[in-house]
Amino acid sequence: MVFGFGKGKKRMQHREISASELNAMVRAGEALVVDVRETDEFAAGHIPGAVNMPLSTFQPSKLPESEGKTLVLNCLGGKRSAMALDKCGIAQAAVDTHLAGGFGAWQSAGLPIER
Repeated sequence: MVFGFGKGKKRMQHREISASELNAMVRAGEALVVDVRETDEFAAGHIPGAVNMPLSTFQPSKLPESEGKTLVLNCLGGKRSAMALDKCGIAQAAVDTHLAGGFGAWQSAGLPIER
C-alpha cells in the first residue's frame, strides 16, 4: 500500500464548480476567486479580480474576507486548489469550493483573462 492512498484514509469532500458556473458567480458579484498558483503563473494570466495566494506559502488564516461571497480556489488544473482546500479543512476554514479543471478549464471555455 502506498502511503496516503488506501481505504483507511478519508478524503475531504470538495465542492467543484465548472468554469461557466464560476463565471456567472463572478459576474453576479457572488464569488471571490483565490488563485493558488505561483506569482509568475498568476502574472501570466488569471481570472479577472482573482487574489493570488501561492500554495507554497498558503495559510488559511490569511484568506481575504469574503464579505458574503463564496470563496473559490483555483490553480492550473485542480490539484493544488484541492491541496489548499485540504489545508482549509484542517484549519476549520469555511472554504470548500474550487474550480473543476482549474485555470485550464477557464481558458478552454474562452472566458476573460486578466494580466
